[in-house]
Amino acid sequence: MSDEADRAVEREEEFRSDALAAQARRTPLAAGDSAAECAMCGEPIAEDRHLALLGVRTCIDCQREIERLGMFGRGIPQ
Repeated sequence: MSDEADRAVEREEEFRSDALAAQARRTPLAAGDSAAECAMCGEPIAEDRHLALLGVRTCIDCQREIERLGMFGRGIPQ
């Protein structure tokens, strides 16, 4: 059973790594620059979120949904 769990953890790490690399390729922003609008819904990203998180790409609502659905690693921006 632990072999299956180990493989699952490794696969999840691969998904995350792939998603981060894909996002870096898609965005014209320099590292640390934040997007003005959410990459998921297109709504403006709150100034407080920009100040709290360098390089933010999603609004708080979309980020919560991404995390709730476990969508990291599936090409979804962070």
